[in-house]
Amino acid sequence: MAKPIEALLDERRRYRPPEEFVARANVRDPDVYRQADEDFEGFWSRFAGELDWFRKWDRVLEWNPPDARWFIGGKLNASVNCVDRHLATPRKNKAAIIWEGEPGDTRVLTYQELSREVNRFANVLRSLGVKKGDRVTIYLPMIPELPISMLACARIGAPHSVVFGGFSPTALASRIEDSGSRILITCDGYYRRGELIPQKARADEAAQKSGGIEKVIVVRRAGNDVPMQPGRDLWWHELMEGARGVAAPEEMDAEDMLFMMYTSGTTGKPKGVVHTTGGYLVGVYATTKWVFDLHEEDTYWCSADIGWITGHSYIVYGPLSNGATTVMYEGSPDWPDKDRLWQMVERYRVNIFYTAPTAIRQFMQWGEQYPARHDLSSLRLLGSVGEPINPEAWVWYHRVIGGGRCPIVDTWWQTETGMIMITPLPGITETKPGSATRPFPGVRAAVLDENGQPVPPGGGGYLALLRPWPAMLRTIWGDHDRYVAQYWSRWNRETYYPGDGAKWDEDGYFWVLGRVDDVMNVAGHRLSTMEIESALVEHPAVAEAAVIGALHPIKGQVPVAFVILKSGHAGSPALEQELKQKVAEVISPIARPDRVVFTPDLPKTRSGKIMRRLLRDIAEGKELGDVTTLRNPEVAEELRMAFTSHAERAASS
Repeated sequence: MAKPIEALLDERRRYRPPEEFVARANVRDPDVYRQADEDFEGFWSRFAGELDWFRKWDRVLEWNPPDARWFIGGKLNASVNCVDRHLATPRKNKAAIIWEGEPGDTRVLTYQELSREVNRFANVLRSLGVKKGDRVTIYLPMIPELPISMLACARIGAPHSVVFGGFSPTALASRIEDSGSRILITCDGYYRRGELIPQKARADEAAQKSGGIEKVIVVRRAGNDVPMQPGRDLWWHELMEGARGVAAPEEMDAEDMLFMMYTSGTTGKPKGVVHTTGGYLVGVYATTKWVFDLHEEDTYWCSADIGWITGHSYIVYGPLSNGATTVMYEGSPDWPDKDRLWQMVERYRVNIFYTAPTAIRQFMQWGEQYPARHDLSSLRLLGSVGEPINPEAWVWYHRVIGGGRCPIVDTWWQTETGMIMITPLPGITETKPGSATRPFPGVRAAVLDENGQPVPPGGGGYLALLRPWPAMLRTIWGDHDRYVAQYWSRWNRETYYPGDGAKWDEDGYFWVLGRVDDVMNVAGHRLSTMEIESALVEHPAVAEAAVIGALHPIKGQVPVAFVILKSGHAGSPALEQELKQKVAEVISPIARPDRVVFTPDLPKTRSGKIMRRLLRDIAEGKELGDVTTLRNPEVAEELRMAFTSHAERAASS
């Protein structure tokens, strides 16, 4: 009989990498931490030396807090480093991108084929008058033309702004306006859960609202009829027919902008995080190589969307600069059935799989029978990204997907950091379920209190980064004052404030608790929503939970839990009391939820993140506003009704 999760976690608090993994690992000597800390400029310089430069840098770093310049005087091109430099090696015939569409259509691009497509589209952009420094907006789903567009922009020195394909026309228009883009790249339509999404119609609406778009390039993906505005709209395939397959790359200064990325959940004026060419590329190249223990023969799959920073760093620039084979998938993980991802792992013999805790909890809810249908023995490393992972999900991921043999790299980083910052190195790190472990070599992090003083081991406070790193954001597009105020003003100009709460233990391991705005103050006690959620999902009936702090006239805030139950379990007043008691026992009676609302689903973005702000609005009876960017917009009203019904029952009892 299987042991309960609590017993399993107690018995296996530390996980050591298997000996056969360690024997082949890229990093096997723990002394790398000391070496990188003592000479962190030299550490990053050695990684930079593994890339191709037109001109080597004069100095590694110029640090005038909070402004950093990396690899000063160096000249390079990101497209050259992701494509060209592999063509003189046996990698030229290696698969660079393995793509699968939701209907089952496939496409494989070798590095040689990817080079030809990138060069042709670079010439297309130049023929349309796009010059170095011009911003290009890309509004595409997960199809090969998305990374091709990004690399073509990088080749000619035109910073790209990729807008997540699921965003609304209003969200797209605001980003076009803020970036000053004149070129928009989109498609006719794409597939999601078997439905055709009319992407061109959304792009047309955004172009009309923004007013600045001069040309719209349209990829024919789905073949649906779309209106084409004469003089403005151009078909991708027609432009590519006559384009030459050789395009000279721009020599970019290391500090020239590579792209801007608008952070998710932005309200009011969009916040365009600016990343530069040299430092960003060095950061994602290094972390991809070491964190994922990348080997030449690996097939690597990050299941994120390129519309988010995870896809930029760990589908496109990081893997391709390493000469890896990277997998892309267009559609939903549950189409046509809930084993689609595991089917693909088996089909492509995926070795490294990187996904989000929200997705892992969804897989848990669906049940072990779906991965059990497939041979997952090719997997040798698993990764987690996007938010803190609760210990039960970690252990399930390790046992069911990894077969108990795959190390897990639980990574913490942000859109703003550009690269992974806190993570295990899988060949040398003993992992603990729920902890991102230690900062990547060369990165210095701490847990600080309100006054900026270090918190003793075992304590909690605010996560902080204490020195610059290559892939760090340089500014917010058009608003440097906001950059300084938001990230470098909490304590001093030398300390970066990411906005996350954290604790650390006696081994120096970091436990990220989530956004500080996801930390509630209950009767003077600061409680992490993530810790309460972890306590709830330890209960055998719970598949997933989201906790928010709702306003309370006496306590200030109270925890409110929204809970999805596993198949075979039904919500009841008795189960609600049981879950409340569970939290009280695991954490404290103070953390006991005021309400537990049972729901079949939670509001999530297309990337799988739970929209806790929306839950807070529901709990506090506020207007919900635009929910069209959600993966499941219909759930918002269902949750409002469920919460109202729960409140009425509570009041009558």
